[in-house]
Amino acid sequence: MRQTLEKGECLECGKPLIGRSDKKFCDDSCRNSHYNRNHRAASNYMRKVNRILSKNRSILEELNVNETSKVSRKRMTSEGFNFDYYTNVYRTKTGKTYHFCYDQGYLDLGNDWYALVIKKEYV
Repeated sequence: MRQTLEKGECLECGKPLIGRSDKKFCDDSCRNSHYNRNHRAASNYMRKVNRILSKNRSILEELNVNETSKVSRKRMTSEGFNFDYYTNVYRTKTGKTYHFCYDQGYLDLGNDWYALVIKKEYV
């Protein structure tokens, strides 16, 4: 049987702690609440970025019906595409730069036209 020692207060609710000497929280609920409150801003930012990336990927997938399509910048932005967010960049040996939102990508063809492609590599 474990020895119960009073060691300070719960960092979340302030109740007295009983148990291990390095214990910081009285239970899992307080531990989770403390963590969530302290990481809320970072989590909200990541959720926002992930929503934008997911929306960009969906737009590319919808517009790229034949696995390789050509589409105007105006059409992409009218669908809500945000060119500031992408997951990775691929540069070819010939100097072309593809931007990807996960497996869906686009290549700037100039004159506000883009080639849409699908990355065939899978993790």
